Amino acid sequence: MSENVQTAMYEILKRIQAQLAVHDKRFDVLEDLVRKQRRDTAGLLVMAKAVTGDFAEQVAAIEERVRVLEARGR
Repeated sequence: MSENVQTAMYEILKRIQAQLAVHDKRFDVLEDLVRKQRRDTAGLLVMAKAVTGDFAEQVAAIEERVRVLEARGR
């Protein structure tokens, strides 16, 4: 009886170990995906800052032109 219990326990532990190996692979895939998403997000952030900086410069130029035109009208 004791031998059957030990054998069953050994088989259960082997199955658990196999399932853990599968989960480890999944976590590795998720880790790679998260790393890629972070890199992509950082790239998008750089692009967004460049676009907003350019937009701010254009708005400032328009404001300056409006100020000059308003000054002429006085």
